[in-house]
This record gives sequence, C-alpha cells and structure tokens, in this order.
Amino acid sequence: MTQYDYIVIGAGSAGCVVANRLTEDSETTVLLLEAGNPDTKPEIQIPAECLSLLGSEVDWAYFSEPEPYLNDRQIFCPRGKVLGGSSSINFMIYMRGNHHDYDHWQSLGNPGWSYHDVLPYFKKSEHQQHGASEYHGVDGELSVTDLIAPAVVSQRFVDAAVAMGYPHNSDANGIQQSGAGLYQLTIKDGKRHSTAAAFLLPILQRPNLTVITKALVTRLLFEDTRTVGVEYLHEGTLHQVRVNQEVILSAGAFDSPKLLMLSGIGNAEHLQALGIPIVVELPGVGQNLQDHPVVPVVYEATKDLHTASSSSIAEASLFLHTQGNVDAAPDLQFLFGPIVFAPPGYAHSGLGFTSLVCLTHPQNIGSVSLRSSNPQDTPMIRLNFLQSEADVQKLVAGIKLMRDLFHASAFDEFRGEEVAPGKDKQSDEALVAYVREVCNTVYHPVGTCKMGTDPMAVVDPELRVHGVEGLRVVDASIMPTITTGNTNAPTIMIGEKAADLIKAAGGISQPTSLAIARSGAPKAIATTRLTLDEYRAMEETNPERHEYRNGEIITMSGRSESHSA
Repeated sequence: MTQYDYIVIGAGSAGCVVANRLTEDSETTVLLLEAGNPDTKPEIQIPAECLSLLGSEVDWAYFSEPEPYLNDRQIFCPRGKVLGGSSSINFMIYMRGNHHDYDHWQSLGNPGWSYHDVLPYFKKSEHQQHGASEYHGVDGELSVTDLIAPAVVSQRFVDAAVAMGYPHNSDANGIQQSGAGLYQLTIKDGKRHSTAAAFLLPILQRPNLTVITKALVTRLLFEDTRTVGVEYLHEGTLHQVRVNQEVILSAGAFDSPKLLMLSGIGNAEHLQALGIPIVVELPGVGQNLQDHPVVPVVYEATKDLHTASSSSIAEASLFLHTQGNVDAAPDLQFLFGPIVFAPPGYAHSGLGFTSLVCLTHPQNIGSVSLRSSNPQDTPMIRLNFLQSEADVQKLVAGIKLMRDLFHASAFDEFRGEEVAPGKDKQSDEALVAYVREVCNTVYHPVGTCKMGTDPMAVVDPELRVHGVEGLRVVDASIMPTITTGNTNAPTIMIGEKAADLIKAAGGISQPTSLAIARSGAPKAIATTRLTLDEYRAMEETNPERHEYRNGEIITMSGRSESHSA
C-alpha cells in the first residue's frame, strides 16, 4: 500500500496552504486529495463572474434543512468543489476580522491564538499592494489588492456613510476595522487569486507532492485510536493509502465533521443509530455551526453603473456597532455593490445597486449531522438563523440605516425606485416579516470542529483531534466563534499557523526565509481536558480571580495552578 508522510484532505483555502508549507522540506512527502476538479473553468478567473459559479459543477451546492425561523425555507449553502475550494468561487473579499475575535479565542482556552499571535501568519501569506507595514506583508504568495476600477456609485456609498458621521477607513485590516471604505480583494493582474493559484499551482512540480482530483474520501483508517490512513473513491474504485505521520482534514465546516462522523468520531448515539462503529466519542463534532445572516436592500439605478470585469460584486464596506460601542467588535457589516442582488419575486430592471445587511455575531447556533452512513449523501445542515428576536431587530435597524444612507445626496444621480424591501414595507412589523422572508447566508460557515479544551471541543489548540493520534483538523470548522466579517482570510491564516504546528511536531525543517519573524517557532502545548462538571465547579470557587485556559487555572496575579482531569 502506498505511503506518505502526510495526507491532506481537501485542496481548499487551508489545505492548499498546508500542502505548500509541508512540501517546502524536500524530504517530506504529501498526498493532497480533492473531491472536485482542477480549477480550469474560465469563469473562475474572472472576478465579476463569481455569481455564475454558484450552483455550477465547481460547487457542492448544499441546502440546509427547512429552517423553522425562516418560514421553513431551505437555505442555499454553496461550497467550492474544485482546487482552491471556496476561495475559487467566493467574492474574493480579504477581511481578517477584528482583533477582539482572536483575543476571545485565546480567552476560551486556546493559547497561541490571540491577535498578537496570529497577525504574523496573516502577514506571512500576504503580498499586499499597499506595501509592508506593522499590519501587512509583501513577501507572501497571496495577492491582496485594492479594486482596479471601482464603480463611481461604490465611492458614493463611502461618501454617504462619511457624511452620516461614520469614519472613513481605507484599511479595515489595519489598526481598526470600523468605518467605511472599499474592500481589499484577493485578485492578481485582474484575475481571481485563489489559494490554488497562489499556493498550489506554483509548486505542482515538487516531486514530494502528489495531488489527486476527483477523489472523494470515504473514511479515515484507524488502528485502535491511531490514524493510519484514508480510504477514497476515485473513478469508481476504492483506494486505501497509509500515512506515516498525520492526516490533516481540511474539508471545510460541512464536510470535515461529516468525514469525522463517517469514520466513527462524533456523538455516540447519532453514530450508533446509523450503524457506524465508534472510534472515539466526541459529542461536539458537527455542533457549534455559525454563519453570517444577511438581508438585502436593493434600489434601481437611473443610469449605467459601469461595473468592471476585475471587480467582485461587493465593492464598498461599512462596519459599525449598533450601540456605538468602540470597545467591542462591530456587530453589523454592510456589503455594497453595483449589482441587483434581489430576493426571488422582487421585480426589477436588472440595473441597480445593493447593500447586504450582515450580522457579524448572530446569536443562533446550528449543526451538521449525517443523513446516512453513505459518504456520497449530503450532510444535514441546520443553520437556525433568526432563532433570536434580537438578531431580527438588529437586521431591521440595518435596513433602516441603509434606506437613510441611500437617500443621502451622494446617491441623487443614481437612485431609482426601491426594489427591496419595497416602499410598501415601512412599519417595523412589515420589515420583520421581510427579514424572515428573505434572510439568507453570506456563505461563511464555521465552528463545527471547534478548538478548545472543554467537553464540546473537537480539537485542541494545536488542532489535534481529541482522543485520537495522528489527526488534525485545519480549516474554518476549528473556529470556536465566528470572526467579524468574511472568513476566507482567517481560514488561510489557520492553514499557515497549522503548518508551523505540524512542522514543529514532526521535526520538519523550516526555511529561514519563511520563518515567522519575532514570534519564533511554535512551542508544543500540553493540553489537559477538564470535564464539564470540573470546569463549572472551578468557576463557582472564585469566578473573578480565575480564568480557564488549556486545563490550567490562570490566577489574576499570573501564577498558574495546574489541574489534572
């Protein structure tokens, strides 16, 4: 049976990064398995064609189960099924999130994941048009640029927001995130720069890298609780391949938990009901699904808006906190573009502009589970959007704010009739009904294999799956909480950080020129998991003087008291 040092499952936003970094050492062999095709579809390269990719052959095109708080609608959940994964079909927005996001991850028991810790990994990937700075890098593989030819109406959006009192922000990935500005995009020379284009295409000739497309991994192989290989379906034949070091699961927030469950890792009751033998019980697998709900505000335009082929459908942004709390991450994001992005059934001429109102930190928590034990069946996705009435009210407030902004003088030369919600919907009651009628996802699923040391965590702070050896999850599913804004850049960062963790564990040499400056090599983190009862008892003892981190009690004085489960 063929053997590799590492097997990476999923050539997406994180998987391409991991495969690149691990094969920098010529003695390390890597097999990269991708269920989709090579990224040869011409529309992938054209930024303005991104919407045409959704539902096509390069998209898994999942749907949720009927959503009880969205009038039982099934919500479309696209995911890239192609080299580059969702970075090959997304809107190309490069948004790191807020520094509070990562500091919060660390406070949940994940040392090494604070903003200070992850910033070097964002910079490592980046070839930033603005040049090198405290917040940006220029030596990375991923091209991050300003819009080449933004539409005039997109600049008017920024002007109107500034006129309303919001700060102008030319770099939401810099010192602050809040304010209005134009998005930074993963585009190079006018073409999409996916992780396949940035990290995989340039290294395909490495003799220690093997890439197989159209390879659907059906299960992980174990000896007791040691991961020893994978089984995959390729051109109608099942293959098995062994691994010497580790399997890295980078199949995304829907398919990583699906594969863990198919392989016997998950909620015991759920797996037993499907006749799947249990390798290790981890009840958190598939739980903690988080995503960003959006509703559109759409207007007709009175003239041609002259959109460029090198543009994404979203060009301008506004981040704000509805209560004006400058010490918290923004709770609303607005994505503006010179296109009509109207819900079904709302008539329009085809010429117009849209702002999506996006909740950055919704209160709903969803789940992913198995439909059957057949690897070719789609996962069961439950988003639970708008379970919280507070989320509904925040979206209503966002709609009202966008109406005010679109009626600013900056839009006078472009503004036509309101398409959606429509001028007939003015009362709060009508807007609440509109929100539940049209609320959708902006395609940022995360959290289903969350990182942590609590009983519902799936991986530890080094992304090793609890209870088994030789297996890590490296993708957006490990996020304990969703980031503030688009999730592609954070997923690439996760791939960068994971690669260093894997190298440190496996003794793989790190090229000096590519080593993370200032932070040094990552140190191994010894993790001890507390039971839920132990953790709660510990909190009750002295909740104000202790914080739970990685199986240790951290006192306010900085002393740590070791606690063994």
